[in-house]
Amino acid sequence: MDELEKNEILGDLYAYYGCLLTKSQQSYFEDYYYNDLSLGEIALNHHVSRQAVYDNLRRCRKLLKNYEDNLHMQRDYSMIETKLSKVATAVKNGKSNQALQLITKLINELRGE
Repeated sequence: MDELEKNEILGDLYAYYGCLLTKSQQSYFEDYYYNDLSLGEIALNHHVSRQAVYDNLRRCRKLLKNYEDNLHMQRDYSMIETKLSKVATAVKNGKSNQALQLITKLINELRGE
């Protein structure tokens, strides 16, 4: 997996769990990943050392991955999106019975049945 893919995955995780980070962590993360600032630039803006920024970003990455490992929001959203796409295709193709079965199955899965 290249750096671009890793950054994209982290951006997706941040969309789900960024609000669980501290304001400082959010600021460092956004400056580095979204605003494309260097560690040195972020350090200057926040009046901390470059090492503090690096450590904070590393901690953010670890936290975001840990949240997904425990809460599975991204995984679950992707699963629901895939299944709803199948429902939409079935409806588009006039297969209402198949669409109903897919919806019923999805509802049961969401209920944990």
